[in-house]
Amino acid sequence: MPGDARIRYGADYNPEQWPQDVWHEDVRLMRAAHVTTATVGVFSWSRLEPAPGEYDLGWLDDVLARLHDGGVRVVLATATASPPAWFVARYPDALPVTQDGVRLGFGSRQHYSPSSPDYRRHALALVEQLAARYADHPALEMWHVNNEYGCHVARSYDAHTVAAFRAWLETRYGTVDELNRAWGTDFWSQRYSSFDEVGAPAAAPTFRNPTQELDFRRFTSDALLALHRAESEVIRRHSPDVPITTNFMGFFPDADYWAWAPYVDVVSDDAYPDPGDPQAHVRLAAQRDLMRGLGEGRPWLLMEQSPSAVNWRPRNAPRPHGQHRAHSLQAVARGADGILHFQWRQSAAGAEKFHSALVPHAGPDSRAFHDVCALGDELARLGDLVGARVAAHVAIVLDWDSWWALEQDATPTRVAYVERFLDWYAPFLRRGVTVDVVPAGADVVGYDLVVVPLLHVARAAHLDALDAYVRAGGNLVVTYATAVLDEDLHVYLGGYLGPLRATLGVRVEELAPTAGPDGSPGGPLRLTGELAGEASLWQDVLVVDDAEVVATFDDGYAAGGPAVTRREHGDGVAWYVGTQPSARVLDALVDRLLTDADVPALFPSPVEGVEAVRRGDRLVVVNHTGAPRTLALAGRVLHLGPHDAQVLTDLPA
Repeated sequence: MPGDARIRYGADYNPEQWPQDVWHEDVRLMRAAHVTTATVGVFSWSRLEPAPGEYDLGWLDDVLARLHDGGVRVVLATATASPPAWFVARYPDALPVTQDGVRLGFGSRQHYSPSSPDYRRHALALVEQLAARYADHPALEMWHVNNEYGCHVARSYDAHTVAAFRAWLETRYGTVDELNRAWGTDFWSQRYSSFDEVGAPAAAPTFRNPTQELDFRRFTSDALLALHRAESEVIRRHSPDVPITTNFMGFFPDADYWAWAPYVDVVSDDAYPDPGDPQAHVRLAAQRDLMRGLGEGRPWLLMEQSPSAVNWRPRNAPRPHGQHRAHSLQAVARGADGILHFQWRQSAAGAEKFHSALVPHAGPDSRAFHDVCALGDELARLGDLVGARVAAHVAIVLDWDSWWALEQDATPTRVAYVERFLDWYAPFLRRGVTVDVVPAGADVVGYDLVVVPLLHVARAAHLDALDAYVRAGGNLVVTYATAVLDEDLHVYLGGYLGPLRATLGVRVEELAPTAGPDGSPGGPLRLTGELAGEASLWQDVLVVDDAEVVATFDDGYAAGGPAVTRREHGDGVAWYVGTQPSARVLDALVDRLLTDADVPALFPSPVEGVEAVRRGDRLVVVNHTGAPRTLALAGRVLHLGPHDAQVLTDLPA
């Protein structure tokens, strides 16, 4: 990120919610809290354009001048996330429509169809005004396009969307015959004779065409991205040297961030872990690694987090004391060069008035604000980490197509894709092994170990690349539900796995998810052999052509058959895991994988609830539990309080 070597620290700043006599105090308090950065204007469209084509930017001039005079840099938002009331009154057909045909109304936010030409036209006109006026403003550090694209309305089923979907399909397939082939429309008499006959996958009598559904997910991600790109193009004409971002939302199901990442200069993320979830730190760590992966290893920006409670869960517990600091340092350890929040001053009115902020309702004379100031001071002393990269020897593949396909109806079983991905991520976290999250098809040559969990939708070229990786000496782990379907959701016939059959030395003859009464997932499975223990969810009926059997199913549909196999292939090794092992079995498997691949681990055995990450010449150790922890690490004994973190230097080589 541009500018001086300081960890960015700050928040969304919404002065339009407050009288001007508060603005002066805001800047004074920002200086006291060591705030470097304020994100301005995210939800200010109705203030900036109170009537069609009538712009009022004078108040924003004042705000930016005050921040600049106070030494606070600005991430300037394009304000297009929430169209004003006049827009909805003039263009009611721009409102989104649900899958059941209900048109949503005004009075919330993100109330627009991504494919509405009127929304796009008015949004770009506003961006033109902002970019032309502020391109050379001395406070400007970065542009923030829209806000949390797709968070509430990722998919609309209005007429504009249907027309745009048809155009997208024609570009993708060229001819309706090719669409019919890809969608398998001879099943259930679904053939089309024209693209004009194709609709969005709206409510239907029973299961919808699965490839149509997948293509609609791909299209809606692309439609949102097209809005981001259009706004970015306007900004670049006026402000070519100022970086552009839009805030991602971690493991967000409705936008394929691998496709989005090339169109942001700085990856930024919003993260709101549940304080009531004792395993929230696992998802959070993986989310940080995903952001780093989206930027191909470059530092990223935590655009939003809350210092304490949010307002949108059924029960909004405050963060335990110390957790805000611990999570902030975790983000820095995993590559963040900035720690920002929603929002600066807690709102007195509106839907998010109970969402915590850096300045709480109680005001600055409060423990919460004192903690905010202390964290700002601590981050100000970590400037040597700015720009430093995080090294990883292990990669794990995350794929949106597979996520979308596995969670459709009419699949072998209900699989929570991200939860299972995290099951495979967690044992590396417990060993203090940093992992890079990469897309399917990534160049993985530089990694000692690559894990491919549940790559359900797999392109043959990507599978061939994994085979080449193993032949060249890599260590590969492939799990159940991988390479069952190609990119059109057509089955890989002949034993699933496609080209990986030769790599792994096995074929999958049957998919056998576990099942109990009334659709329950069924009880645990028992594994015997070198990886004895429990598994769950899934059994593959495997035929071993040329592989070592490491573990066997002791019960279930595939009882007596192989569960885990290993094959030396070329100069490398390929593993196949035909079930979902328990955490204990995964720890044992990962221990062997790390040993065989010669991957260093910070912890000699699994440590639950504590993570350790190297970045630059620092080692950050975080205790995510509510109890004190003592452990030996990096040649010293560490004593960590509940939700505590330590940043260590003078590390052994």
